[in-house]
Amino acid sequence: MLQRPRVTRSVLALMCAMSFIMYLDRVNLSAAAGVIRDDLHLTNTDVGLVFGAFAYTYAICQIIGGWVSDRFGAKSTLVLCASIWIVATVATGFAGGVVSLFCARMLLGVGEGAALPAQARALVNWYPASQRGFVQGLTHSFSRLGNAVTPPLIALLIAFASWRASFVLVGALTAVWVVVYAWYFKDNPRQHRHMTAEEEAALPPEHKVAVDKTREPTPWARLIKRIAPTMIVYFCYGWTGWLFFTWLPSFFMHGRGLDLKSSALFSAGVFLSGVVGNTVGGVVSDRILKRTGSVVAARRNMIIVAFLGALVFLAPVMFVKSLPVMAASMSLSFFFLEMTIGPIWAVPMDITPKHVGIASGLVNAGSAVAGIFSPIVFGFIVDRTGSWTLPFIGSLGLLAAGIVMTFYMRPDITLDPGSSSSADDATRLGRGELDFAERRVGR
Repeated sequence: MLQRPRVTRSVLALMCAMSFIMYLDRVNLSAAAGVIRDDLHLTNTDVGLVFGAFAYTYAICQIIGGWVSDRFGAKSTLVLCASIWIVATVATGFAGGVVSLFCARMLLGVGEGAALPAQARALVNWYPASQRGFVQGLTHSFSRLGNAVTPPLIALLIAFASWRASFVLVGALTAVWVVVYAWYFKDNPRQHRHMTAEEEAALPPEHKVAVDKTREPTPWARLIKRIAPTMIVYFCYGWTGWLFFTWLPSFFMHGRGLDLKSSALFSAGVFLSGVVGNTVGGVVSDRILKRTGSVVAARRNMIIVAFLGALVFLAPVMFVKSLPVMAASMSLSFFFLEMTIGPIWAVPMDITPKHVGIASGLVNAGSAVAGIFSPIVFGFIVDRTGSWTLPFIGSLGLLAAGIVMTFYMRPDITLDPGSSSSADDATRLGRGELDFAERRVGR
């Protein structure tokens, strides 16, 4: 008889699938941008404007969606927002010009805006502090896997059908995920029909995470003050990240003269490095936490090292002519850039487990604001100068600024009264809290 998988692993698999599909729906426009540009007779500035449209509503809905997920739970929030982004994805396939593309992408931003804050709300209920870096890194690595798979997948769908059909098919895949998630997931893990006593013993204490929903009023002033440095750091990350997510396939196709298939393969190679970087960053962050008991070392110091690596390896793109060397340099830069994801998404969970939805939304809004401007600036500079490498100068400057701002992050100081930090959790685990959990199972 086959043994049923652990429910916590199944939930993590669901969240990984959500991250994968969400970025498949998000990056499909970037993968098809070259074909759409030619078919609809758009300029690079038009394409950059359409890319930025997503981030307008995405930035706003981060905060609104985070608040909603805290108040009403992750399940209801994710079912609603995923349904919205299904409509937006399919609508993109029926777009006839800049205006309709712009509106469809804005609607997609509404749908996806609440997704990651709601996911953070779910994860903080289901996984203890000692696993926060890992689960955030792993789920986000699947989003980067979506980045990597999307260019060749969309190129294949375009070759066999059309760019319009590719959006309809991806929307249908999202609908399948929504049905499975609505059937299986529970906001309160203790109420899940497959939860065992052993797994329940390892869950975070209910009084720390406000299971289901948060009824306490949001301490806006204190929360924004504490989260602001992390928001700025994530803005610095997002400026370069959004350039990769939106312009990379076009960079290889038009900037390096490759065909659709070759540009898709090179883009996939770069994005695959991000898959590895996400997972490595989360795993290393949690290991540092367990060994040192210091969230400063595990979160802040990890981000500094990752930003530095991203800056060092992005710099050669400005002057290297060899395509393989440039692709390798961009892959290594993206690897280090993505190493920041696990640690930085763990920071709101460390600071305020009870208000993690809105805290995560505020942090991700920093990246979303960068997503409004960086794609437009990139397209504008390319149209005016003809250079596909010049726009990366801004990335180098903001990565350096991000390193400086990281020193102002304080994940070791919690916002919620009575809540201990991740460092305290790690220390207790080391002193025998797992033994207590085992005794509890034996009752």
